[in-house]
Amino acid sequence: MVLLSHPTGNANVAAVAEALQQENLLTAYFTCIHWRPDAAYARWVPGGVRRTLERRARVRIPAGKIHTRPGRELVRNLLLRTGENRFAAGEDKPFSIDAVYRDLDRHITRRLSDFPAVRAVYAYEDGALEQFRAAKQRGLRCIYDLPIGYWRASREIAAEEAERRPEWKNTLQALADSDAKCARKDEELALADTVLVPSSFVRRTLDHFPGAQKQVIVAPFGVPAAAASPRAMTDRSKPLRVLFVGGLSQRKGIADLFEAVEKLGSAVTLTVIGRKTAGLCPSLDDCCRRVRWIASLPHAQVLEEMRRHDVFVFPSLFEGLALVLGEAISQGLPVITTPNSGGEDILRDGVDSFFVPIRSPEAIAGRLLLLHEDRKWLKAMSDAALERAGELTWAAYRRRVVAAVHTAIERPVSTT
Repeated sequence: MVLLSHPTGNANVAAVAEALQQENLLTAYFTCIHWRPDAAYARWVPGGVRRTLERRARVRIPAGKIHTRPGRELVRNLLLRTGENRFAAGEDKPFSIDAVYRDLDRHITRRLSDFPAVRAVYAYEDGALEQFRAAKQRGLRCIYDLPIGYWRASREIAAEEAERRPEWKNTLQALADSDAKCARKDEELALADTVLVPSSFVRRTLDHFPGAQKQVIVAPFGVPAAAASPRAMTDRSKPLRVLFVGGLSQRKGIADLFEAVEKLGSAVTLTVIGRKTAGLCPSLDDCCRRVRWIASLPHAQVLEEMRRHDVFVFPSLFEGLALVLGEAISQGLPVITTPNSGGEDILRDGVDSFFVPIRSPEAIAGRLLLLHEDRKWLKAMSDAALERAGELTWAAYRRRVVAAVHTAIERPVSTT
C-alpha cells in the first residue's frame, strides 16, 4: 500500500521500512545506495569505501522491494572523500546532498505509475515535493516525515544566535538555505495529509507554519539495546570525563559547551567527536585545539567512547530528536541537554538527565560541577539511564509508525 523513500536510509528509516514490511504495508522502498555485505562484489571493494557503504545496509527487507538510484550519490561520496567539494558543497551544485534528494524525488515520481496498488507515499523533508504533487493528482495519501524542527523556527533561532555569537555565524546552516529551498519545504508540508515528527519540540515548531493545521503524530525514535552491565562509581579526585558527539555547529550549542568547560578548569576533561562545518570558523578551530577532538569514528567506537566517559553534554539549540541521546543512555551515560534537543520525550529530568536552558553555559557548568562533586548521584543517574534505555525500544517506534500509517490511509485526502 505504501511507497517509502529516503536517499540515505538511516536508523529511523530502517525502522519504518521494517515495520511497514512486517505489517504487509510496504509496496516499495526507494533509496540511492543499498549495500549488501554478502554480495560477491563486496569482497573487492576497498576497506575504507566498504566502511562507508556499510551504513547503507541498515534496511533489511526483501531485495525485490528495494529500488536504487546510486549514480549521483556515489559521485557525491567520491568527491567528499577526495576533497573535491566544489561540485558537492552548496545546494545548487550538481552533486550536493540537496541535488541527491531532488534527483531521487523526481525519479520516484516518474516510476509512480509502475505501482498501481500504492495508496500512500511516505517521504521525508526535502525529498517529497515532486512525489506529493503527483500523488495528489492520483488521489493518494501523502505522509510526511519531518525529522527536525520546522525551518521558520530554525531560522529565527539561527538569526538570534548570529547576533549573540557573530564569530560562530558561519556554522549556522539554517541561514544559508535559499528562499527556493524553504519554499519547497513549505509546499511539501502544505501537501501532506499526515505529518510524523520525532518529538514534542518539533510539533511545537510547526506553530510557525503559516498554512493550514495538519494532523501531527509524535513518534519518538527508539534507543539501542542497553549495555550489559552497570558502571562502577568513579573517583571524585579525578576530573569528570565529559563527551560531546555531533556536528560542530552552534546549532548544537557547541560554543556554550566550550565556555562551560572553560569555567570549570581542571575539574573536567572534554572529548568532542564530530566534523567541523564547511564554513571557516577560527573560534571553533581554537576551541578544538584546547580539547580532545576526534573528527569521526565508526559507530561501534563512538559507543566505546561513551562507555569511557562520565556524562554526555548536548546543549543543542535546535533538533528533532537527536539519536545520540538514546545512544548515550544505552551506554549508561547521564545526559545534560536542552528542551530543544527533543529529549523531553525520552529522558527524565533529574533522574537520568538534566535539562538546562538553551544558551546557558552557566547552567551547564553548574550541572557538571554537581556531578563532579557528587559521584553517588552520578552513579545513580547512570543506573537510571540504563534502565530507561531498556524501556525505549525501536519496537515501540515501529508500532507508532504503523498506527500512523493506518490512520493516514483511512483519512480523507487533503486537497491543499
